Amino acid sequence: MKKEIIKMMIPAVGESINEVSISSWLKSEGDFVELDEIIAEIDSDKATFDLTAEASGNLIIEAKEGDTLEIGAHICSIEVGDSIIKNEEQEVEKTEGVSKDSKKDIPQLEKSGITPVAQKMIDDKGINIEKISGSGIGGKIIKDDVLNLDKSSKDKSDEIINSLEIVQKREKMSQLRKTIAKRLVAVKNETAMLTTFNEVDMSPIMSIRSKYKESFKEKYEVNLGFMSFFTKACCIALKEWPAVNAMIDGDEIVYNNHCEISIAVSTPKGLVVPVIRKAETLGFDEIEKEVVRLATKARDGKLSIDEMQGGTFTITNGGIFGSMLSTPIINAPQSAILGMHNIVKRAVVVNDIVVVKPMMYLAMSYDHRIIDGRESVSFLVRVKELLEDPSRLMLKI
Repeated sequence: MKKEIIKMMIPAVGESINEVSISSWLKSEGDFVELDEIIAEIDSDKATFDLTAEASGNLIIEAKEGDTLEIGAHICSIEVGDSIIKNEEQEVEKTEGVSKDSKKDIPQLEKSGITPVAQKMIDDKGINIEKISGSGIGGKIIKDDVLNLDKSSKDKSDEIINSLEIVQKREKMSQLRKTIAKRLVAVKNETAMLTTFNEVDMSPIMSIRSKYKESFKEKYEVNLGFMSFFTKACCIALKEWPAVNAMIDGDEIVYNNHCEISIAVSTPKGLVVPVIRKAETLGFDEIEKEVVRLATKARDGKLSIDEMQGGTFTITNGGIFGSMLSTPIINAPQSAILGMHNIVKRAVVVNDIVVVKPMMYLAMSYDHRIIDGRESVSFLVRVKELLEDPSRLMLKI
């Protein structure tokens, strides 16, 4: 079979996504890859996707990490053919330092050479071979030994530089970060955004969690967190104040019958907002399981486009980072967002007596074009009432 070059193009990854950037190559130039093996990660403005090999063969990289490419652009090629596979098998044997038929004839305790790939890397980088310890069979120097030495040297060099002077680091903004920046600026410029505040006595919820957390986890195999209480409270309040669950589309106001609750999740690549579908129909355990599932996928960069679209109202919890009070920005095209904050014991007056209570500030930002002050304040007061008397969440009263 003759060698054949198969070109791989950037695949379509979702509606309205026109370009992506290369987050990282998981394989190097010339590496042998298997069909459907993940070879790179690509970032869009909404999520990270895996790029898989379309054939088995040697990888030819056409674009560098950080490059931005349009959908359909040439990203890499794969050289296929019988000879390619055979050569790879031989290279593996060389890396191990011995052929299958002669392993027992060669001493394994001495350094027995360098693999061709490692030798090329040493020559290209001008590395002193005496600094490299071989980890292959018989002490053979392999590719990973060179990579590890190079990384170790770079780390030490960075430490020396940082100890001597102030340095700057520049890196290209990811597609996700650029999109977040554009959307946040657009929301500030295109909406009449205001924020209303209130505070909640969290002792009733904390008491319930303390009393039932063990039995809840034993029965449902998930922790009873705060998010299920807040989600249930918001769903009830959204039904009573539908404008908070609505959005503007041109000259029309679109009212949503279901509560599609977006939850803000911080990831290494930026903030994403996966959606809990029809949250008003879910029980506490179902909400908690969905929160864990979506948050895990978000942090692993595995969320699909569908899982992040169609939300009608957003909840964000800055309290997990220690935030006492903030003004969250609306997640367009939604019209409102609820911000949770950290729980702090504070002196409050109850029946003319000063007592210490675990209190949380709530902040709701809203688009004043569609939500009036009466609706925003009443919505937040209703959420407060439900959270301070959690039995209402079960009875929906």
